[in-house]
Amino acid sequence: MSDFSLRDPGTLGAIAAIALCVGGYFTYRALRKQPSEEELEQLRRQQLVQTGRILDGTILDISDLDPHESGRPNGMQLILYKYERAGVCYECSQDVTNLREYVNIYDLRLGFPCSVRYDPHRPINSIVVAEGWSGLRETANSVPIRSSPGGSRAAVPYL
Repeated sequence: MSDFSLRDPGTLGAIAAIALCVGGYFTYRALRKQPSEEELEQLRRQQLVQTGRILDGTILDISDLDPHESGRPNGMQLILYKYERAGVCYECSQDVTNLREYVNIYDLRLGFPCSVRYDPHRPINSIVVAEGWSGLRETANSVPIRSSPGGSRAAVPYL
């Protein structure tokens, strides 16, 4: 005769405990707060700032969509940029609507170089600005050229 019986109190207790654990897991999954789209985007930017690689890109254009065009109550601001990695040219846009305190899209110079942070495993996953980092430049040079202390550039003698 078998030692296993559904009427055995130990077996019933084990089945009840397993059912409670499985039910609790599914209840937790159903009731937990799901991150919003903005929270997921902020996590993506943070991860790219921490682990992404940097390469040169170019600002192509800006786009400022009103609430009617974008379908969002605050509208949408986009920076369009391009960069090349491993012979592949990527043209991307970044929604900077919630980063207005860090970037004014109307101050950007189209055609200027920028730095792009990208995920080396998914190069299309990239940004040009985040809360703690910006690849946007104020000059066409990555290192600004300084003038001499007198305000004019020093003459370079010919040799």
